[in-house]
Amino acid sequence: MFAFLARRLASTIPVLLIVSLLVFLMLRLTPGDPAAVLAGDAASAEQITQIRTSLGLDRSIPEQYAIWFGHLLGGDLGQSYYYRMPVTTLIAQRLEPSVSLALITILIAVSVSVPLGVMAAWRFGGWLDRGLMGFSVLGFSVPVFVLAYLLIWAVSLKLGWLPVQGYKRIADGVGPWLYHLVLPAITLSVIYIALIARVTRASVLETLGEDYIRTARAKGLAESRVLVRHALANAAVPIVTVIGIGIALLIGGVVVTESVYAIPGLGRLTVDAVLARDFPTIQGVILFFSFVYVGINLLVDLSYVFFDPRIRY
Repeated sequence: MFAFLARRLASTIPVLLIVSLLVFLMLRLTPGDPAAVLAGDAASAEQITQIRTSLGLDRSIPEQYAIWFGHLLGGDLGQSYYYRMPVTTLIAQRLEPSVSLALITILIAVSVSVPLGVMAAWRFGGWLDRGLMGFSVLGFSVPVFVLAYLLIWAVSLKLGWLPVQGYKRIADGVGPWLYHLVLPAITLSVIYIALIARVTRASVLETLGEDYIRTARAKGLAESRVLVRHALANAAVPIVTVIGIGIALLIGGVVVTESVYAIPGLGRLTVDAVLARDFPTIQGVILFFSFVYVGINLLVDLSYVFFDPRIRY
């Protein structure tokens, strides 16, 4: 396993290098000038030129990449053009809201979708099974921002149960922290409930047709024990895989959800940085997301050993 872990960690290096190069080139080749954005509409051409020189944007693209990559090797993601502070500091400041939203979303999605998927497979062809399939189609079809505005209108504006927008840090109390995250987490979890429940249903349904399930039932085991200890346990690998993919896909959903609910996390930071043409911040956040994505996939691969003893690295 240690050799596998070393190979996987080594393979992340070229992945991150390619991501950094692609992001750097795409940002530099797209229309727009950060110096002009920072200078404002009333700035003269000379002022814009001075800003470009101070930011190093007057250098060639290879020079800019070499300088940025050299700083990156030293753990320096650069200085934000817009916020005038290190990108690492910005990411650290915005990390808690994004991690909080992601964790609560996954907790809701897994705790709801896995039991739903198991029950739908157990009652294959019944009303629960058909209802789950309909919900899955609906969950995949409705965009996150549309669902967010519908929930804000119904839960916040009409019923007044939860706040429309905003975020409270966990240091302010667990109660206010959860109170402001429940609605965004429910919004973001719908698509993942649909995804995980559908995969769980398919995996458990396939497992229920195996000989050892019939043997377990013939031995007189309780149906709940058959479903959990035998069917779900042996169907765990594809379920864990799709949960890992769902966590990685949260990156895109977090950007939209944080913008709608005005949560000051990494998703909101990304949107603000794109609008301000803040190259270092965009590059730093995308690299951070890429590292998280690779790390989650590595953990998912390693978890296979615990769910299926036949797998060895």
